[in-house]
Amino acid sequence: MSKLLESVRNTLRVHHYALKTEKSYVQWIRRFILFHDKRHPAEMGKIEVEQFLTWLAVERKVAPSTQNQALQAILFLYRKVMDKELAWLDDVVRAKRERRIPVVLSRQEVAAVLAALQGQYQLVGKLLYGSGLRLMECLRLRVMALDLDRQSITVHAGKGGKDRVTVLPESLLVEIRDQIHRVRLLHRRDLAMGYAGASMPSALTRKYPRAAYELGWQYLFSSSRIAVDPRRQGHKCRHHMLDSSMQKAMKRAVSLADISKRASCHTLRHSFATHLLESGMDIRTIQDLLGHKDVSTTMIYTHVVNRGALGARSPLDRF
Repeated sequence: MSKLLESVRNTLRVHHYALKTEKSYVQWIRRFILFHDKRHPAEMGKIEVEQFLTWLAVERKVAPSTQNQALQAILFLYRKVMDKELAWLDDVVRAKRERRIPVVLSRQEVAAVLAALQGQYQLVGKLLYGSGLRLMECLRLRVMALDLDRQSITVHAGKGGKDRVTVLPESLLVEIRDQIHRVRLLHRRDLAMGYAGASMPSALTRKYPRAAYELGWQYLFSSSRIAVDPRRQGHKCRHHMLDSSMQKAMKRAVSLADISKRASCHTLRHSFATHLLESGMDIRTIQDLLGHKDVSTTMIYTHVVNRGALGARSPLDRF
């Protein structure tokens, strides 16, 4: 199994998949093989794939997105690694898709949560809410992605590998400049100690071998620790802040703000979209800022604007 999984990793890297996607695909392929008692995928096919996906939906009761991720990992294994096309999977029991309304904080609640965040975590939270960024998009921001003059942020390789431009709040310009200054000082210290700068995508490392040492390529929210670069074995570099640390900080802040809603980092992005919609912003503009492929995804926020469901006023309030 180890040789097959190593081949999967190499193929994923050839196709420039994100490291997080690589880990996820490898995990699902391993689970697929173990589910069928370590049989080699070459000995299996349509029936075995359907059995595994059905088991996930029926026995494990996974979410539709989880089942689809497992399917995409297995399809990648057969199509890209083994060069084998599977027959149409028409007997899979699909996980039931539930329509959920996103959790949204009021402006007062957002202010309370941001006030409860400390240090770099507070600036991350302000960008999540002020620019509508996903958590990993924010943590992966490089210094060069911020245009302070035009007050814009370029998100490179966001969800689906797409680039987009979103707004940089004017109120954060001073804090962003201070953060860049801290990154500059930390970067100079790293170079003086012989470290290899920021972690870089493998393709860029080959094309621009000195890019990792330039200030523009450093992460805006750098990790507090030096680590071994997973793409460049033997090189010690500085990665970005861990997403888990921000998630824990957010959970503490929600508790300190005494908010009973089940709020997370992504809730700040939902709040960004909802508050823009409430202020009269065009839905298409919000779609572009969020990076949604289809406007129907953005339309979900119309269900939580203003008061109550769809902005309706209760008849009880008319007495």
